[in-house]
Amino acid sequence: MRKKQFKAESKKLLDMMINSIYTHKEIFLRELISNASDALDKQYYNSLGEDTGLSRNEYIIRIEPDKAARTLKIIDNGCGMTEEELETNLGTIAKSGSLDFKNDNDEKKTDIEIIGQFGVGFYSAFMVSDKVVVESRANGSDQAYRWSSNGADGYYIEKCDTPAEHGTVITLYLKPDAEGEEYSEFLEEYELTSLVKKYSDYIRYPIMMNCETRVPKEKAEGEEDKPTEYETVMEDRRLNSMVPIWRKNKNEVTEEEYNGFYTEKYYDYEAPLKVIHTKNEGVPAYDSLIYVPAHAPMNYYSKDYEKGLALYSNGVMITEKCAELLPDYFNFAKGLVDSPDLSLNISRELLQHDRQLKIIAKNIEKKIKSELEKLLKDDREKYEKFFEAFGMQLKYGIYSTYGMAKENLQNLLIFKSTNEEKYVTLKEYEDRMAESQKGIYYACGETVAKIKMLPQVEAVINAGMEVLMLTNDIDEFTFKMMRDYDGKQFINVCTDSLDIGTDEDKQALEQKNTDEKDLLDFIKETLGDKVVAVKFSNRLGSHPVCLTSGSEITTEMERVLNAQPISEKIKAQLTLEINSEHAIASKLADLYENDKEKVKKYANLLYSSACLISGIPVEDPSAMSDLICELMV
Repeated sequence: MRKKQFKAESKKLLDMMINSIYTHKEIFLRELISNASDALDKQYYNSLGEDTGLSRNEYIIRIEPDKAARTLKIIDNGCGMTEEELETNLGTIAKSGSLDFKNDNDEKKTDIEIIGQFGVGFYSAFMVSDKVVVESRANGSDQAYRWSSNGADGYYIEKCDTPAEHGTVITLYLKPDAEGEEYSEFLEEYELTSLVKKYSDYIRYPIMMNCETRVPKEKAEGEEDKPTEYETVMEDRRLNSMVPIWRKNKNEVTEEEYNGFYTEKYYDYEAPLKVIHTKNEGVPAYDSLIYVPAHAPMNYYSKDYEKGLALYSNGVMITEKCAELLPDYFNFAKGLVDSPDLSLNISRELLQHDRQLKIIAKNIEKKIKSELEKLLKDDREKYEKFFEAFGMQLKYGIYSTYGMAKENLQNLLIFKSTNEEKYVTLKEYEDRMAESQKGIYYACGETVAKIKMLPQVEAVINAGMEVLMLTNDIDEFTFKMMRDYDGKQFINVCTDSLDIGTDEDKQALEQKNTDEKDLLDFIKETLGDKVVAVKFSNRLGSHPVCLTSGSEITTEMERVLNAQPISEKIKAQLTLEINSEHAIASKLADLYENDKEKVKKYANLLYSSACLISGIPVEDPSAMSDLICELMV
């Protein structure tokens, strides 16, 4: 038996295979199982119309670990290889017999799924092995052959007696354990089972392994009342699920099966709110199964959360979380995509180029959006539950894209409204607007109850109009990025842009501010830089005073921004508004004529009261309390 050498280029490529191409050593098992699946597919195809004595469900892949010998075998009863095929397929790196087989178009191949493309997956075995032996017998051949190699120094081919029938036995002689490299783990039942479930769970042929199983011992006659004892026996067990539910038609899968797959796969205790099962027959073709969870995971709003859908190619997992398949604002979605049309790189861990992936991602984005819109329309209660869990992410999607995602997301937004305090969409608000209404009114606050207490909100409600109540920090920033909805501007009722009075009211108020200019200037001088202006207002209802801000930086935006780790604090430009129709207005006018010092005290007290109403912390609560008591005496 003469040692044969790899070609110089092949030796260099083999060294790359062992040390560079694959990110994770555990990938070797996925590659060898995929090769075995291809061999079974070829055997099935070649036997069509022939009586081979085997039905398709008798084709299997077997894994046999041997801890004592430190060997791992992967066995299949597929098409096998001749001596020439061993030389061609294993002696020449990057020569893919599977790819040649797949490219040989034949209508009979519609029911097979050839996985291999590059002819390099087999050599991933050398990442974990010092020596690899392949024993194979081609279908219909009387002779089996053994290919063996210790790596880049070359390989041997010789006659052998195993396997007895067509198929292939690959034996890996695992490397010794070293610091940081525990190769022995690939002989452990738990590790092998986990890797099959992770990467090859949906290979269409059964992957079998002899596994330890605890079974009750048989009780002797008269020992029925004794406690049951157990013993460990070895039992043949199928490790893979074989047929994924996403490959089935929707009418073949029950709600319980969808939910069961979700709760088991994603370790959730609650069934999903929505299941989105899609089959795309175009180019690229793909199946997708996407779930909208009923609640956010514990780490959802932390840096530890990873978005992405699992990506499969012909039922073999390529990556566990492909972030490119989801936009950030739909990062709550869980599920997977399975496509035979992906252009994978040589290690089948990453995509060769992302054109197909971008098309799939765009289709998935549209599908999630349309299904959420349908949920909003058909099951409002369920949608509101979804929005309470993930609505902030939709709002952030608009804000973080500087409004570019507005068209995609604006009709998915809902907000509590002063109209019965129920959630409403922007469209529903718009449909109820009076023709004379200048825009979409909103107010911000910590809670709905506190927002309803705002004087400006009371004034808008008394004018027969509706106010959206925003309670999340992101809400107003989202509206700023949107600017408008269907041409209707967003107007914060607590800014100086609120305009709800009649022309006559405006003229009367303007005259009032002119007549009392000296009083207002005196109050402004007393308050200093706490406010930029003081004026009388006719939009406070029964309340004596309030603070308004400019439309660029509002009091709510000031609070949110200053909570961030920034070097320079943001300050809203505040205006103190005094109710021109309240008794306090005439009281101030009288005091200004007779006791200006008391006007100063009233000014500071009114400002502190307005801060409390607006949710702004009072700088000196003790001084405010003393001032109240002083004025009460």
